[in-house]
Amino acid sequence: MNKSTTNAGLPARENWSTKIGVILAVAGSAVGLGNFLRFPGVVAQNGGGAFMIPYFLSFLLLGIPVCWAEWIMGRRAGRLSGLSSSPGLFGILTHGSPFRYMGALGLFVPVVIYMYYVYVESWCLAYAWYSITGALNLQDTHLDNPYQIFFSEFTGQEIRPDGPHFFPSILSTYIFFLITFITNFYFIYRGLSKGIEFFCRWAMPMLVLMAFIVVIRVITLGTPNPALPEQNVINGLGYMWNPDWEKLWNAEVWVNACGQIFFSLSVGFGIIITYASYLKKDDDVVLSGLTASSANEFCEVCLGGLMVIPAAFVFLGMTQMESVANAGTFSLGFVVMPHIFDLMPGGMFFSACFYFLLFLAGITSSLSMLQPAIAFFEEGFGMNRKASVTILSLITFFGANAIIHSEGLTAMDTVDNYASNLGIPLLALFEVCVFVFILKPAVGMQEAMIGSDMKIPKIFGFVITYITPIFLLAILGWWVKDQIVYYFFSPDWEPMNPIQSRAILLMVMFLILLAILQTLAWPRMRRYAKKYQKTLHPDDLI
Repeated sequence: MNKSTTNAGLPARENWSTKIGVILAVAGSAVGLGNFLRFPGVVAQNGGGAFMIPYFLSFLLLGIPVCWAEWIMGRRAGRLSGLSSSPGLFGILTHGSPFRYMGALGLFVPVVIYMYYVYVESWCLAYAWYSITGALNLQDTHLDNPYQIFFSEFTGQEIRPDGPHFFPSILSTYIFFLITFITNFYFIYRGLSKGIEFFCRWAMPMLVLMAFIVVIRVITLGTPNPALPEQNVINGLGYMWNPDWEKLWNAEVWVNACGQIFFSLSVGFGIIITYASYLKKDDDVVLSGLTASSANEFCEVCLGGLMVIPAAFVFLGMTQMESVANAGTFSLGFVVMPHIFDLMPGGMFFSACFYFLLFLAGITSSLSMLQPAIAFFEEGFGMNRKASVTILSLITFFGANAIIHSEGLTAMDTVDNYASNLGIPLLALFEVCVFVFILKPAVGMQEAMIGSDMKIPKIFGFVITYITPIFLLAILGWWVKDQIVYYFFSPDWEPMNPIQSRAILLMVMFLILLAILQTLAWPRMRRYAKKYQKTLHPDDLI
């Protein structure tokens, strides 16, 4: 591990070994399954080109400002305290006030999301393998909708009365899960530079290369069915980029655009602020943050969008494509796309490339979800790497198995709804409040200029203070309208089923546990921060 030496009484801190390494690691944390599966589905659900306008506005007014705020606060709090976990960093930023307990949410969000994210990653690895072996070549089967049956049996959702046809049990699914789970913890055990940074330096170029291979195949499809000349690649691209102006008046399109930016950039996860804490004082945060965000947008819009949307448009047509997108991300990614690849000449090769690049993208993201908790155990309780990795692996293994062995995908959907749709914007709103009301935008912009390779725009202070919070409050308000108001005031109200209730209860218990652990860890982190500051040069305390 690449570590800096301290005499503060705790293990020396890790550091990034190269500038390109930290950029690829942060970009890797953002580039994930959402870029290639969720983004195309959200675009199709929200009117194609009409969605792209609020999407790019959200990127400029929500994504970039929050991203910069996280980079700035992470580097500043990290270099002044030597801490890297959300509880420690927020404790320093809030001067030890009770608001520091929002740091527990900065652990809760990435760890809980990892518990189901790693399971979906394993699906991608499995589908890559089944593409190579030809098991996904289902055109000649006698079944109606064999791709849906294949997916349902693979994930253990249901077995038809005349089945099973492909998987007699969930054993094969579980094997791929174990391989994926072990792979994640192997690299996280190796540390920041030799694990996360090393993997991202190789995985990011590889997945981009595979994405280019699939994109080239898709944009050269032309008009596969001469009987349907309107279903061609040009019209598919037009669907994505030609806006239906009337749909811009739909508030849901704007809220969905804001939500996609969150999932896309990994802001509000508690990840970027942890990654930034490992930077040195003179390491750039402005250009690095913009570069990582831009790399993510390139992968999402130019690669993810160009792969899935034109292909779905060409083979399904606009109406059926939108209908499929409304059925959900998993339906598009694991039912429709295998069918589309099966219809292409040489489709199994491109299918293998597609699902393996999804697997790589998933790993780069899930590794980043583990690092905040690893940092917390090490600096809060003085654990070594082996102990912290062991404890976190046991926690996440238990949580992942609770999701895997629940009936259907209800538990996964429930966890995703509360951890992602509520937890992420809530944490981001707290970060913005800390930046605006405690750190102050003027101080933050001054911090950003230290070692900067480009000037941060002056308008950033205005946007982060007045515009970004409006976007965040709109997202949270929409969630409350859809969830809380519906459950308590809708005439169509139905009680939660036991799986949903159990999932919510376990999440609440886990969040309380993290708050208790933070209480126990804070005295040690505070002592360490004071000792660490004594090792700094007076100029470093500015």
